[in-house]
Amino acid sequence: MRTNVFFKSFLGYVLITVLLLVLILFFSFTTIRNHYIETLSNDLQNLGTALLLKTTPLIVQNEPDSLDALVKKLGAEIGTRITIMAPDGVVLADSEKDPKQMENHRRRLEVMQALDHEVGRSIRFSRTVKQEMLYVAIPVEKDGIVIGIVRTSLFLHDINILLNQLTTRLLFICIIVGVASLALAALFSRNLSKPIRELVRASRRVATGDFDVAVLFKRKDELRQLADSFNDMIFQIKTLISELSLEKDALNTIIASIQEGVLVLDKQGKIVLCNESLRKMVDAPCAEGKHYWETIRTPQLGQLVDRVLHEENTVVRDELHINNRNFVCSATHLSTAEQTVLTFHDITELLGLASMKKDFILNVSHELRTPLTAIKGFVETMEHEEKTKGKRYLSIIKKHTDRLINIVQDLQMLSELEETEKIEIEDVNLKELLKTIHKLFEHRLQEKGIVFKINIAHDVSSITADPFKLEQMFINLIDNAVKYTEKGEIRLTIEPYDSSVKIELTDTGVGIPAEHLSRIFERFYVVDKSRSRKMGGTGLGLSIVKHIVQSHNGTIEVSSMVNRGSTFTIIIPKLR
Repeated sequence: MRTNVFFKSFLGYVLITVLLLVLILFFSFTTIRNHYIETLSNDLQNLGTALLLKTTPLIVQNEPDSLDALVKKLGAEIGTRITIMAPDGVVLADSEKDPKQMENHRRRLEVMQALDHEVGRSIRFSRTVKQEMLYVAIPVEKDGIVIGIVRTSLFLHDINILLNQLTTRLLFICIIVGVASLALAALFSRNLSKPIRELVRASRRVATGDFDVAVLFKRKDELRQLADSFNDMIFQIKTLISELSLEKDALNTIIASIQEGVLVLDKQGKIVLCNESLRKMVDAPCAEGKHYWETIRTPQLGQLVDRVLHEENTVVRDELHINNRNFVCSATHLSTAEQTVLTFHDITELLGLASMKKDFILNVSHELRTPLTAIKGFVETMEHEEKTKGKRYLSIIKKHTDRLINIVQDLQMLSELEETEKIEIEDVNLKELLKTIHKLFEHRLQEKGIVFKINIAHDVSSITADPFKLEQMFINLIDNAVKYTEKGEIRLTIEPYDSSVKIELTDTGVGIPAEHLSRIFERFYVVDKSRSRKMGGTGLGLSIVKHIVQSHNGTIEVSSMVNRGSTFTIIIPKLR
């Protein structure tokens, strides 16, 4: 059960007021009663002292009858009970009863105190008169010896009546004070709770989205400061929400205008955001709040999401096939927001163009190869039949025909490499492979006087790779080095590099200018076109090398200085 501030504060005041009134009644009653009893005790003591003048001679003369008559007479006159006792507790005289019928008082508290030469006092119930009484006993002494005890007493009935009257008046006063205090407490609690209720109502309006609210207090205390702070806070929140709304609208506009598909998922895999471009791409209603697999039904997307959740702070990419279309999907996990952002780029048309390009290259290569081979065959036949003058022209035709055939062969190989992504790996003996390749270039090396050095580290004498592609890579690299090196040496070094194999080919050739280094792996790109044509280069060798390296998940870099040579560095990871 919920209680408000007014009830809590008022209940506290009620408890404090009641507790104070009870304490006041209790201590007032106790104080007044003790004061009255003390006053009466002093009066009885003074009375007993006055009686000593008349009773002492009779006690000394041992005249109990005269003493009893005197006590009854004085008791009737002063309205006080008087009892005279011997030191052994025997009652000698009493103003109310026959002393001969009264029991021994030796063990009474006030009597024992009097026997100790003190004024004895006691309040107790009297079995003789059947009422509660106040007793004061005074010792009668002669020569320092107690020879008797004079005891005076009063009924407490009259005192209790007086005390009850005083208690009734105190209670009436306390009730008036209590009612007045509670009225003031109710007023104070109301004044305290009213501004708090206004703050609560204002905060509820803010919670519902209504920021056109203000709390104004005329008072000058902490609640006024709280209200002013509340108003400032609401103004700042309203400003921030307005700015966030503008930023959100701008962001939604940007996301809606993006041609790529955007999908945002929460940690449960539910869709938080899906732009219109993605809806058109997947041809499905991407409804916020649904799980992504209810809209995009492809196992590859689930695998991609699982990968990015396990590889935080990284961008994971993969190709997806959705509704007969191909996409490149990039996924990023935002750990702070616990959300995953995916972008979809439609590459269907690009893949179609790439396929058309591959088909075109294959078709052109196939169509050109047959007539070129026939032309070359007829040229070689004519070389044997023609005269000396005609052989020069046939030699030129043959040279260009060979170059065209090399271009067609390189294009066909490059197309096959792009078409077949898988590589057939097996253990390749590097020494045997390079020994065979060296024989291919032995004649050309001797013609130019180039020294070819091969250094293979002992622990990498073999490598796991595709033997055919690896052979093509070495042939193209060495052929390129031989073409552009006129003198000096070519050095091939193979050594371990962390968990990979490092291949380094260095020559002392003409080198490559710095402005051409970033483009030498492009197809048909040559640094010196006239030199390349003269040497029969196709401009595809380094492009083939790079593709082979990438198919082995490796990297290739080049460094070069003009007229000092070039160095190609290849890193191929161990595939097993």
